[in-house]
Amino acid sequence: MSESINEDYGLSRVVGETEAAAPEIDYRPPSPRSLETPIGLIGCGGIGGQQLAAYRHAGFRVVALCDLDESRARRLRDQFYPKAFVTADYRDLLAIDEVRVVDLATHPGERLGLIEAAITAGRHILSQKPFVLDPEVGEQLCDRAEAAGLYLAVNQNGRWAPHFSYLRGVVDAGIIGEVESLAFTIHWDHRWIAGTPFEEIDELILYDFGIHWFDLAASFFRGRRVLSVSATATHARSQRVKPPFLAAATIEFEGGLASLFFNGHVEFGQQDRTHIAGSAGSATSEGPSLSQQQVTLHTAAGLARPHLEGTWFREGFQGAMGELLCAIEQHRPPANDARDNLRSLRLCLAALASARSR
Repeated sequence: MSESINEDYGLSRVVGETEAAAPEIDYRPPSPRSLETPIGLIGCGGIGGQQLAAYRHAGFRVVALCDLDESRARRLRDQFYPKAFVTADYRDLLAIDEVRVVDLATHPGERLGLIEAAITAGRHILSQKPFVLDPEVGEQLCDRAEAAGLYLAVNQNGRWAPHFSYLRGVVDAGIIGEVESLAFTIHWDHRWIAGTPFEEIDELILYDFGIHWFDLAASFFRGRRVLSVSATATHARSQRVKPPFLAAATIEFEGGLASLFFNGHVEFGQQDRTHIAGSAGSATSEGPSLSQQQVTLHTAAGLARPHLEGTWFREGFQGAMGELLCAIEQHRPPANDARDNLRSLRLCLAALASARSR
C-alpha cells in the first residue's frame, strides 16, 4: 500500500502514536459504608454460588439461603456462609425480620411471584436478569415497589465488569466525545448448556445471554432516542444444542449506531471485543474471554492502556449488590434500578421480535 493511500485512509496516524497516561476512572464496584445489611438469597444454583463467592469477598452479610432443593442451599451455606439459615420455602426466608434485601437468583417465570411476595414483605430486591418477560408487568412491579418505599434493582452485573465499568466511565466523562458507533463481537463456547434447563430457551443467545449487551448499549447511548432495532438468529451448521447459537442485532440510536454479534459455538480461538468510536476518540476492549480484557484508548493525547484489576463475575456481582446497598444507605434510587432497566429489556425484546419475523 502506498504512502499516499495510507494517509488518505488515516492509517499512518497509528504509526508512532504517542503513549499517554490512562485517565483516572473509578471503575471499581461500589461498596456501602456499612457491610452489615442482612441479605437473603433465593435460588442456589450455579449463579447463586458465583454470587455468594463475590459477596463473601466483598464482606457482604448473607444471613439466609433458600432453594427448592434444600441440599443445594446447605451446600452453599457450608461453603460460603456457615451461620446462614437454610430453607426450601421462600416464605420462611421472607418471615425473617432481620432480612432487609432479597436476592432472587431464579428464572424469570418463577421470579414474578417471588418479587411480588418480597414487596409485600417489605424487602428491597435484587432481581436476576432478564428482569421480567413482559415490560408492562415490570412497570407494575416498579410502581408497587416505589409505593411501598422499596428499591427494586436488576442484577445487570456486566455493568461492573472492570473493562465495561472503565469504558462507561470514559464515555460519561466525555473523554472520547459523543458516542457515534458501538460494536460488540463475542465468540465463545456456550455449549455447557447442553442438558440443562437453559437448552430449552429457544432465544437463549439474544435474550438470556444477550440482555447484558443490550443493557450495555443502552448505558453507552444513555439519553439517546432509539429509532430502530433489527436482528437475526440461526443455528451453526455443526451445532448439536437446541437454541440458535449465531445471532446479530443492530440498534439505531439518534445520531449513533450499535451492532451486536454473537457466536456461542467457538471452541478454539475465542475472542470478546468491544469498540466504541466517538467524536473525539475511540475506546477498545478485547481479549480471549469476558474476564481477560485489555482496554485501549485513542485520543488526541495519544494511546493509553489502563491496567485494570478484577474479573466480570466477582466484581460484576459485587457491583450489582453493592450499588443496591449503597442506594439503601444513601436513600436514593440505585443505578441498576428496575425501571431504568426496562429500557434495556425493551431493546432486547424488540430484537427478538425482529429475529422472529425476519
